[in-house]
Amino acid sequence: MTLLVAVDIGGTFTDITLQDAATGEAWTAKTPSTPRDPSEAFLTGIGLALQAAGRAAGAITRVLHGTTVATNLILEGKTAPTALLTTQGFRHVLEIGRADLPRRDNLWAWRKPQRPVPPALVFEVPGRIAADGTELAPLDEAALRAAVREAVAAGARAIAICFLHSFANPAQERRALALVREEAPDLAATASSDVLPVVREYERSMATVLNAGVMPAVTTYVARLERRLEGAGIAAPLLLMKSNGGVAGAAEIRRAPVQTALSGPAAGVVGAAAMARAAGVPDIITVDIGGTSADICLLRGGAPGLTQSGRVGPWPLPLPMLDMVTIGAGGGSLARVAEGALLVGPESAGADPGPACYGRGGDRPTVTDAHVVLGHLPPALLGGRMALDPALAGQSIRRHVADPLGLSVDAAARGILAIADNAMVGAIRLVSVERGHDPRDFALVPFGGAGPLHGTALADLLGMRRVLVPPSPGVLCAQGLLAAALKAEFSRSIALPLAAADPARLEAGFAALDAEAAAWFARESVAPADRATDRVALMRYAEQGFELAVPWPAAADPRPALAEGFAAAHHALYGFDLPAVPAEIVTLRLEASGALPAPAAAVLPPGADAAPIGRQAMRLAGGTVEAGIHDRGRLGAGARVVGPAVLVQMDATTLLPPGWTGSVLPTGALLLERAPD
Repeated sequence: MTLLVAVDIGGTFTDITLQDAATGEAWTAKTPSTPRDPSEAFLTGIGLALQAAGRAAGAITRVLHGTTVATNLILEGKTAPTALLTTQGFRHVLEIGRADLPRRDNLWAWRKPQRPVPPALVFEVPGRIAADGTELAPLDEAALRAAVREAVAAGARAIAICFLHSFANPAQERRALALVREEAPDLAATASSDVLPVVREYERSMATVLNAGVMPAVTTYVARLERRLEGAGIAAPLLLMKSNGGVAGAAEIRRAPVQTALSGPAAGVVGAAAMARAAGVPDIITVDIGGTSADICLLRGGAPGLTQSGRVGPWPLPLPMLDMVTIGAGGGSLARVAEGALLVGPESAGADPGPACYGRGGDRPTVTDAHVVLGHLPPALLGGRMALDPALAGQSIRRHVADPLGLSVDAAARGILAIADNAMVGAIRLVSVERGHDPRDFALVPFGGAGPLHGTALADLLGMRRVLVPPSPGVLCAQGLLAAALKAEFSRSIALPLAAADPARLEAGFAALDAEAAAWFARESVAPADRATDRVALMRYAEQGFELAVPWPAAADPRPALAEGFAAAHHALYGFDLPAVPAEIVTLRLEASGALPAPAAAVLPPGADAAPIGRQAMRLAGGTVEAGIHDRGRLGAGARVVGPAVLVQMDATTLLPPGWTGSVLPTGALLLERAPD
């Protein structure tokens, strides 16, 4: 029997899915995360899933993992001390950055954040490459060696190399990387031509610096995981999720660990896309609500979009990644009163001590405590393994929110939820309304441990009538890992006017990217029959500062179709196009994917019995009502549940308020529909 195991480590819980690849039968587990050493929860969770399945560790043939290690290092400013080697005259690229301010910050109060590399650790090296790739001045190897020695003496544990125009000719960066490894073999080192070989010095420098800064910790973490797996008798290869929605082997992640910056959220989107396609609902908006954050993504036609304008915290990270918006709102988000106003998040109680209702020493109220007070959660979580204490939840809300604001505990709890819900609605509008999409044309897919508790409230605020809850919403990120393919992107900037672009030169550019993809396929052991590539052009109008992705046409002269495709993409996003302005091809991108054997899909047997297993009081704004408690595991295909109701399962709780009805689909997904007005 071949078993696949997927592990997603979040800020509060670690989620595990174990699946029999032949039958589609799956077992899930959830265990508190261990922030001091995430690999502990990793192995604990696998053990719980194997115990539930009655299987042995040796039967596991593939291990997939979504990790937040790189993300947390960047967000918390805990990357390794990093030095930057740059072209002479460009020492202050990071400090200058961009002239624009973050859109949500106050113009008068905003202060430029401290850069991840201080000026004292930025070293200029003589040598120069021109924009067309010709060498204007040779690399000064003696100066470079001296700079490396000085960086080591200053305490650097990683070195990033980013020379001007290296995307056009990486020769000097390649030589510099070899010299760095000679001078400081124990330091992590990386070059921009291996991380992001495209235009824009600030973004390219930042991506390279962040990659170098997370290298020591991620490399150590991956090595620790591999040792623990070996010690547990699991000889299967380890694949890690990348921000682009694909997976890659451990060796690839060690080379470019910054590719995992949105690893966990990307896995959830992949899982939601697969689940929605199986349910026949291709147009969805996903909202992944965990303990710390909410991640939102829009999918039209069942496929998420890629962006190269992503950010992690205050920093741009223009690597290809799923187009998502993340905010600090989750089940563990802390509520507080500041200057007479109720605030929720972004600070979180995390896994330790967790919400007050967990009884682990936490005394500050969270979103989860508000749900407990209002009767939205059952008496215990994790299949009865984690009891909840409503008294502790009520006490924390009273002391920190209700009494300071002169409210009842119930009113304060509803206020906490309203603020969290409206913050998430704002993020959903960013990916929908602000990009020309009406959210009412989509189904909302809430998942994560807290997602199904908020799904109907978010839909009500947005005017959406359908909510699709996955079969195992709390571990969907782990299940998404099982649905992922191997993926990588290869880019090269050329910056050519479209009308003057020589088709032969364009084909030669893609041929070079094809060679890079072939080498990657070989490293990842992808069989020729499982290989696929797609060509994309990143285009803009002359003098614009941003690009749009346009699929590459299959034609001897692709320029007419590219012009038409770019105009259509620009009009769809901005409502207009500029036929009189010449278009440019800025970057060629090759998207490579390697198919992995897909596990069999399970089909839920019919069963219309939806009798509640218990009842509890649910406190609504209009008064207290009696809600049925339903065990979702007992509901077969075709079963219907009418709100008010609480549907419980091991990994998440689904809230069904009055006016909503739930129907179980043959795929196991739960379709919630609002009654007509």
